Amino acid sequence: MSRKFSKTPEKFGTGHVEGIIESTSSNNAALAGAWVPALVFGIPGDSITAIVIGVLYLKGLNPGPTLFLNNPESIYAVFFIFIIANLAMIPLGLAALKAGTALLKVPRRILMPVILLFCVVGAFAVNNSIYGVILMLVFGVLGFFMEEHDVPIAPCVLGIVLGKMLEESFVTSMIKADGDLLGFFYRPISAGLGIVTLAVLLLPLWGVLRRRLRTPRAA
Repeated sequence: MSRKFSKTPEKFGTGHVEGIIESTSSNNAALAGAWVPALVFGIPGDSITAIVIGVLYLKGLNPGPTLFLNNPESIYAVFFIFIIANLAMIPLGLAALKAGTALLKVPRRILMPVILLFCVVGAFAVNNSIYGVILMLVFGVLGFFMEEHDVPIAPCVLGIVLGKMLEESFVTSMIKADGDLLGFFYRPISAGLGIVTLAVLLLPLWGVLRRRLRTPRAA
């Protein structure tokens, strides 16, 4: 949107100050919107909140409405941390700028092995098992190929975090509905949510199909 309404849209993507400021501002503004569904419904708004939900599960906390009832002190702690983070943003941000500038000067052949070392230590420390390290390396290679072929990684992260929960909920729903998929559409609210979900899944495919049908075939 910034590029669309800019007086110099041709400068976007070249390190133009206007584009950097506006993209960073929108990124910060989207933070609150991503945390709301993550805490209230247990549905991550982005890949970062998906990781946070995974951490909360490891700590024995279930994100969603029950979190406000059973662990209200945790919610207040999150709110307090956000307030402190905003107050500390300016001094820490200025310090991080200088540290980041120095870090970028480190050669990649030195920086990358150090990052990999921290990843291996962190993956091993979760369960003190080499299985976590192997899993991290496999998904790291998968993420590399996904980036190389312009495949978004965020949906993969969301699938890993939410996959088990969605599968359990789906099986439970199928048992209650005696295996009838139309059971999701019997009530007005669930029917509305089901229609919206199908629209989100099918409309992009319909758009691609329409573009292919309109494109004249080469002789």
